[in-house]
Amino acid sequence: MSADTARRNVRILTWIGIATGVIGGLLVAFPTALPFGGPWVQLALGIATLVLAFRARKIGIAEIEGFDGRLSLFAALLGFLIIFFAGQVAFGILVDAANP
Repeated sequence: MSADTARRNVRILTWIGIATGVIGGLLVAFPTALPFGGPWVQLALGIATLVLAFRARKIGIAEIEGFDGRLSLFAALLGFLIIFFAGQVAFGILVDAANP
């Protein structure tokens, strides 16, 4: 893969990861915006954010000389935060379902 293609792929993956992270963060901040299945959608967005961010970092580190991965690192941290907060709510739902 050429450096230009790698830069383009990293840029696309990073910005899509940040977009999914922002959407997931908004759903965590405003949980009533999605009344049904909210925590599961938030978890899926958090996982998607992590996958996209780490894929961007992998391509950037392997293919780009002097790669500065701060933006993809921000996306990864955002994904971890979403998974943390949405996971607490999802775990509470599972515990409530197990203990009627």
